[in-house]
Amino acid sequence: MPIILQVGLGGAIGAMLRYGSVKSVVQLLGLGFPYGTLFVNVVGSLIMGALVVYLLEKTNGRLSPFLMTGILGGFTTFSAFSLDAVGLMEKGRLMAAMIYMGGSVVLAVAALFAGMALTKALMT
Repeated sequence: MPIILQVGLGGAIGAMLRYGSVKSVVQLLGLGFPYGTLFVNVVGSLIMGALVVYLLEKTNGRLSPFLMTGILGGFTTFSAFSLDAVGLMEKGRLMAAMIYMGGSVVLAVAALFAGMALTKALMT
C-alpha cells in the first residue's frame, strides 16, 4: 500500500479514536476543563514513546507512516490544545489556562519518556 494511503487510513482511524476518547472523558469528568484533549495528548505521547523505540528497532520504521504519522497524528490534538487554551483565556480563566498548558506539555513529554523506558525495559 502506498505510504500516502497508509497515513490517510491511519489518520482516519486516529481521528475516530480521538473523538471517542474525548467524548468518553467528557462524559466522565464534564466540560469544566479540557480533560479530553489533555487525555489524548498524554496517552498519544506515551504510545508515541513506545512506538518510536519498538518500530525503529524491530521494523526499521516500516510501520511508522501508518502508526505514528497516521493514527497518532489523527489521535493527538495539539491544534485543539491551542484552541482550548485560548478558550480558557478568553473566559478569563487564566490560571486554568496556565495549568492546562503547563500540564499538557510536561505530562505529554513525561509520558513519551515513560513509553520509551517501558518499551526498552520490556524488550530487554
